[in-house]
Amino acid sequence: QVQLVESGGGLVQAGGSLRLSCAASGRTFSSYAMGWFRQAPGKEREFVAGISRSGTSTFYADSLKGRFTISRDNAKNTVYLQMNSLEVEDTAVYYCAATEPNFVWLVLTRDPEYDYWGQGTQVTVSA
Repeated sequence: QVQLVESGGGLVQAGGSLRLSCAASGRTFSSYAMGWFRQAPGKEREFVAGISRSGTSTFYADSLKGRFTISRDNAKNTVYLQMNSLEVEDTAVYYCAATEPNFVWLVLTRDPEYDYWGQGTQVTVSA
């Protein structure tokens, strides 16, 4: 089992940047594929970005390509989400998630595919 704690959220003006971090504890971090999801008020939780166990494969929601970057540091047991050119529509609670796929290159993109979730961190983008 793994425990996930997100940090780095906050209030930022449109056009600004934030970097979210998700620290994992428990079992070997490199065993987990990781993902970021977000949930805006009144909306369902949606996939943002995913990264494979090895970090060599990534995948993004189409609407976010070019603005967000997911990365991981297996030595620090941490996954990151760099968010640039933030828009008011990016306002949401951002969640980190983990799962243990068999293949080191696999990236998961669907909510039910993830077994472990953090508590979330609020990101608010003002106009």
